[in-house]
Amino acid sequence: MPAAPPSDVYALHRPARQTTAVVFSSPHSGSDYRPEFIARSALDRRTIRSSEDAFVDRLFDMAPQLGAPLLAARVPRAFIDLNRAPDELDPAVIEGLARTPHNPRVSSGLGVIPRVVAGGRAIYSGKLPLAEAEARIARFWHPYHRALHGLVEQTHRQFGEVLLIDCHSMPHEAIDAHVRPGQARPEVVLGDRFGAAAGRDMMDRVEAAFSGAGLRVARNAPFAGAYIAQAYGRPSRNSHVVQIEIDRALYMDEQRILPRSDFATFRALMAGVMAEITVGLRGAMPLAAE
Repeated sequence: MPAAPPSDVYALHRPARQTTAVVFSSPHSGSDYRPEFIARSALDRRTIRSSEDAFVDRLFDMAPQLGAPLLAARVPRAFIDLNRAPDELDPAVIEGLARTPHNPRVSSGLGVIPRVVAGGRAIYSGKLPLAEAEARIARFWHPYHRALHGLVEQTHRQFGEVLLIDCHSMPHEAIDAHVRPGQARPEVVLGDRFGAAAGRDMMDRVEAAFSGAGLRVARNAPFAGAYIAQAYGRPSRNSHVVQIEIDRALYMDEQRILPRSDFATFRALMAGVMAEITVGLRGAMPLAAE
């Protein structure tokens, strides 16, 4: 089945028939930078993309062929962060806000309306009106999460369980401070909020798929999962979320933001990983839809 009707918020790729309890989501791979946003930003076109999980949607685009849906953002992370709560508003970039409780993500400039991109580089030279921030959330954040919530609930009704794979990438140097001397550098970091977002068997299944493909895997450090894992992970009701962070150096040139020459090879490896994850969650017979 083709993608859902065109949207400037997301692309929804559905299988002809969903045959697995797995759902894939890529909230940070959006690359549709509006001219008015670029004109307003203090950054050039390449720098503003430094927080983008570039090409992650392409790494996971085999999902429909494996019987699983893929929801991929079109809107870029620098414009609105779909992996933040809608109330994670930053008074340092949004005017008219009352003092907010301390939030480390917001304090670092990475709220739902980001203040900075990678390296702490400011996106704007001034502040945004509160009304503009609220309109942006209504126009882009809520549609994405309505779609994601619908996929999760529909899959849970059909199979009696759901595993949401929250797909991300990480800068190559992101884990330097977390690797001890002599320790092998992880290539993939899986996050389940230390067991709060996914059952142990689900986490073990995902780790085994990546390890079986020859990739070095770590859990929850330095990325344990953010809003999507927190909001959708409910292991007690068989709703699981595992966040995946993949080292960008494995598949792209980070400086030029271009796929590596062997991108297709790594994408094929990822297809094998996805197949391992999805095949174990097909069930004997899907439950009848309610």
